[in-house]
Amino acid sequence: MKPTLLVLAAGMGSRYGGLKQMDGLGPNGETIIDYSIFDAVQAGFGKVVYIVREYFLEQFKEAVARKYSKVKCIDGSPLEFVFVTQELDKIPARFLPLNPERQKPWGTAHAMLMAADVIKEPFVVINGDDFYGRESFRIAADWCRAHEGSKNVYGIVGFELDHTLSESGGVSRGICHYDAMQRLTDVVEHLNIVKGADGVVTGDNSATGEHVILRGSDLCSMNMWCFTPDYFEKSAVIFEDFLEQNSQELKKEYYIPYAVDCMIRGGDARCDVLSTPAHWFGVTYKEDRPAVVEKFAQLAREGVYPTPLYQ
Repeated sequence: MKPTLLVLAAGMGSRYGGLKQMDGLGPNGETIIDYSIFDAVQAGFGKVVYIVREYFLEQFKEAVARKYSKVKCIDGSPLEFVFVTQELDKIPARFLPLNPERQKPWGTAHAMLMAADVIKEPFVVINGDDFYGRESFRIAADWCRAHEGSKNVYGIVGFELDHTLSESGGVSRGICHYDAMQRLTDVVEHLNIVKGADGVVTGDNSATGEHVILRGSDLCSMNMWCFTPDYFEKSAVIFEDFLEQNSQELKKEYYIPYAVDCMIRGGDARCDVLSTPAHWFGVTYKEDRPAVVEKFAQLAREGVYPTPLYQ
């Protein structure tokens, strides 16, 4: 069984100030997604599903055709690509028309629902603008292969908080809480997370408003999830409940942690917490870009990745 990689690439990156998904950061203009695809193929993935916006769909397709036309899976078969689009009005018809002032789509869990008809196997979800590291893809792929045919069991790849901070400003991270069996109990969003000059990591608990000290070893979500395909049906039901309350809202969004939390609390699913030793990095802020460019250059110098990444 070859798992599928679902890439969330519909966001504009407002804090960064541009379309991060298309930004060339590697030594030969490679994007972060290029590295994720490379690592996923090495880990045994067989299909990539992109979630994009309609207005840059053709640009994305052209880039994929140009870069990945010769990429093979580890068994020698061609790597399959599928594109789906997320738009504001792609919701059940009974909730239309929407508030005409709303501009943003409905969030990451809504984006995932766009792929319900094209994914029938265990799959992994990632952000298109985050670098997760090859160890993370191996861990996620192994989980998927171990859960072929399973239902009601999902996974989250947790990164040590210390491995996810930005030197350019505070970040928001969902801290994973889990039980003795390494099963997720909830994900608590913390805002303005920074490491002080004294090495102490602090942030603001969004649930309580408290300014708290965090441990660098705390596992946090970087939106790398593992799912079996039964997820889609359950998520669609929760999304309708969400829209019952929020269909006329201007900014409320349906996020993956919320959907998973509803399933856990309702007894409909469990979620394994998988720990990765990898260091995340990404371009949360424009100021992050030079450091990310240097990290990719260093990985190339060390031979971790070929350069150019794709021949």
